[in-house]
Formats: sequence, structure tokens, C-alpha cells
Amino acid sequence: MNQIIKAAIVQTGSVLFDTPATLDRLEARCAQAAGADLILFPEAFVGGYPKGHDFGARVGSRSPEGRDWFRRYFESAIDVPGSECERMSKAAKQAKAWLVVGVIEREGGTLYCSVLTFSPDGALANRRRKLMPTAMERLIWGFGDGSTLMATQTPFGPISALICWENFMPLARSAFYAQQPVIHCVPTVDDRETWLSLMRTIALEGRCFVLSSNQFFKRSDAPADFHPIQGDDAETVLINGGSCMVSPLGEVLAEPVFGREAVLTAELDLSEISRGKFDFDVTGHYARPDVFDLRVNKRVQRAVRGEED
Repeated sequence: MNQIIKAAIVQTGSVLFDTPATLDRLEARCAQAAGADLILFPEAFVGGYPKGHDFGARVGSRSPEGRDWFRRYFESAIDVPGSECERMSKAAKQAKAWLVVGVIEREGGTLYCSVLTFSPDGALANRRRKLMPTAMERLIWGFGDGSTLMATQTPFGPISALICWENFMPLARSAFYAQQPVIHCVPTVDDRETWLSLMRTIALEGRCFVLSSNQFFKRSDAPADFHPIQGDDAETVLINGGSCMVSPLGEVLAEPVFGREAVLTAELDLSEISRGKFDFDVTGHYARPDVFDLRVNKRVQRAVRGEED
């Protein structure tokens, strides 16, 4: 029996350093995507992706001004759980959809790039922290650990999520392939045309639907005193989109959209997954565990442990 669900990808930008306004935008876009069973937002949507900023850092030095920018960024991040999560929970409940959102999460004195998944009844069903921040991201974000490498269980099957360049990590992908996801969610800020080729590869490797959501973010969505390397023209595009959707056999269901905001939708026929796995199941009948095996450390990593840990 075929099971068809409707997926929606939201391509829009944060209001940088203004989390309440960003949540207003999330609520509006969720209403725009009404009728979808799953709604995906981009990486770092709630909390923001300060593309082009250096936070006053050079090798061996940090400026007072850069520290103050980090303070502002830290204050824009969210607690999980917290009041911002309650707003996202309400949005998921009103949309009657699974809501997957990229956020900047605050814990102690550290920020994490995370993805939160809310169920249609508003419950926080999953939280994933990015394992490997890329390049200058390591200045402002901490590292996640293997304890959050878990798919979200839904009535129509598991949903996995890797954030941006985590998807270039073959072993991270394999950790999720073994959980047999029906949908793989990719919140990202990679707006290159080459991104689609990776999304098609993952769809073919995992024999799953792949949904990638990116921001469309202009200089005008940042405060006046934010001076990115790209320049101060209000119309300068800092993140150019490229959201897309791919089937388990690599068919592009929603072509990448660049240069504007968009809500992309498609119907996903989940029977395509078993059709695809007929000849390829990367961690099943096409695996060779006698030759290769992957071990995943799913223990929470703490700098200080008590005897109870």
C-alpha cells in the first residue's frame, strides 16, 4: 500500500540578532506551508548565521568589539527547552506538521548549531547538534557529540538530519543510513550550485528522500552596524538559497531555487524507498561487515564527570 506525504521546504532568512522577529517569520512561513506533513527550515534560522563577519578575531588576538558582537550573538541564541521552543512548538501544533528547524542553541557559555524536530502535537521530538563546525564557525560554535546522532521516529518512518557540511562526512551519513531513514533533512547555508550533486548522492546512497533547506538572506536583514565583508549595500545577498528536494532514485522533485524566498512543496511516495532498496541497501544487503564496520560513540561527552556518570 502506498503512503504519500506532503513535504514543504522553507527558503527564507533570519532577522539577524532579532530572534523574536525571526520567530514571527517562522510562524508566518508555517502558515504559508499549511497542509504539509513535514516543514523544513534552514540551518541556524533561529539565532542566525552571521555570514561575512569575523568577530574581531585574528590568530593570537580577539578585539573588544568582537567580544561584544559575540555577546549580541549569544543573546540571540535560544535555550532548549525555553520560551522560543514554546513558540516553535505552537507553530508545529497549529500547522499539524512535523517541524524541523535549524537553531543556535545556548548551553552554559557555549553555542551549538543544532536542529530541532517538533511533532504535530507540539512535543520536542529530537535535538541534534552539529558534530563539526566548518572553518570560522569553530570560533563561535562548540562541537556536538555522538549522543545526538539519532533519527526521529514518526508514524511514516524515521527522519534523519545532518547539518550543512556534516553531509560531506561519509561516516556520519552511514550512522544514519543504518537507522533506515525515509526522509533525510539537510538544513544548510551552502548556496553553491554544486550542492545539488551531494543531495542526489545522499538520496541514492541512502535510498531515501532528501530535503535541503537554505536561507535567502540579504544585508537588509541584519542591523545597520553589522558590516560583513561582502559590503553594506542593503540589497547585497549574503546567502543565496538553493533549496531542493530529491527522490530515493536521485530524481530532482524540486529544483534548486536561487535569488529569492520560496516555499517548495512536493508529494513523497514512500513506496519509492522499498523500490530503491530492491538493488541497494547500503547498510543491509549491499554491505560487507566482514570487511568494513563503523563504530559510533553515542556517549554524552562531558569535561567534568561525577561518580554517577
